[in-house]
Amino acid sequence: MKLLSGGNPQIPKGDGDGPVQAYLAAMPDWKGVIGRHLDDLINEIVPDVRKAVRWNSPFYGIEGNGWFLSFHCFTTYVKVTWLNGSLMEPLPPEESKHEHVRYLNLSENDEMDDEQLRDWIRQAADLPGEDTF
Repeated sequence: MKLLSGGNPQIPKGDGDGPVQAYLAAMPDWKGVIGRHLDDLINEIVPDVRKAVRWNSPFYGIEGNGWFLSFHCFTTYVKVTWLNGSLMEPLPPEESKHEHVRYLNLSENDEMDDEQLRDWIRQAADLPGEDTF
């Protein structure tokens, strides 16, 4: 498995859980722990979630409602992209040049706030997402 800059896995575009699991398995070290934890939380909260890999990143969405979340490995953090984050309360902390997108950067020693993550995942899944399948 080839890792791109920042340790991001190079995974071919594909639909379904298989390509996402391949991405998660290829995430290096602590980044993989974060990725698998996010995937577990999403599966718990959104049991009918639609998954795909696009642009070397896993995407999560709702059939007929679009994508609501993706993430990507960088050298010192995993960037969680909330595709409709500007509509969530509280706002995820990082701004984007895209009007509705917000980010959460998770680094190796960050403690994940599972309560807040669950709340954001619920909100994001209920809001209109980006693009369609």
